Amino acid sequence: MNQTEPVLETNVPGLKLRARGKVRDIYEDGDRLLIVATDRISAFDYILATGIPDKGRVLTQMTLFWLNFLRDTVPNHLLSTDMSGLPAELEGRSMWVRRAAMFDVECVARGYLSGSGWKEYQQTGAVCGIPLPKGLRESDALPEPIFTPATKAQSGHDENISFDKVRDLIGHDMASRLRDLTLRIYGSAAEYARPRGIILADTKFEFGLVDGEIVLADEVLTPDSSRFWPMETYAPGGPQPSYDKQYVRDYLESIRWNKQPPAPALPEEVAPPTSEKYKESYRALTGHSL
Repeated sequence: MNQTEPVLETNVPGLKLRARGKVRDIYEDGDRLLIVATDRISAFDYILATGIPDKGRVLTQMTLFWLNFLRDTVPNHLLSTDMSGLPAELEGRSMWVRRAAMFDVECVARGYLSGSGWKEYQQTGAVCGIPLPKGLRESDALPEPIFTPATKAQSGHDENISFDKVRDLIGHDMASRLRDLTLRIYGSAAEYARPRGIILADTKFEFGLVDGEIVLADEVLTPDSSRFWPMETYAPGGPQPSYDKQYVRDYLESIRWNKQPPAPALPEEVAPPTSEKYKESYRALTGHSL
């Protein structure tokens, strides 16, 4: 199915809209939810006026790929991708899932020093209270992957927190289980990506409880929730090219946007290449075209 016009907002007759996030529209239907990944794109915490064609389809299909890949490692909340009787625009970008009691913690695994982790390391020599060796450069590989949780922000940036803080929030046993599960999933995904020419620098997961069982929920190992770097261009000592919205960020920086609303629209030369970058990540990791 070829889509040329980005899907910026959905409306599903007969279902109650529960929330519109930066990217996802979520609907309620009894004890299940419909999660729809739109083509909205955010940068610097604001949703832009221009969508990225097929971005939502990439995010959903990538998530489905990884849920299947990880099915023997961790249960998940997926029920079905059957969109029979619903608007055609939902096809390929939507999932029926079980309701879960979500943990109020972003479970982040880092194998490389980048983003907020790099900023924190420059200031303190540690990330989320974990001391790191001196002299590391931006984008350097860490001695071993680390668990660097964050609070879930309803608006603005998530805030990195220590493991002790996670234990205070959800209890020692559950915090330890989520940490171990996060690092195990990260390790499996990074090992899978490496021979395909991709470095998984870091990623974040969300977990919840269904009938007392921990399940993996929301998006999984997508370009929106992860840093995927092409191995062929990897050169530590600065930021790395990545399979995500770097074109968008670079453009917004070039026009010196003050990062206050209203967010600008994107020109023709920015949105299509960004769409291709998302699709390229899907092809590289799955071996299939969207």
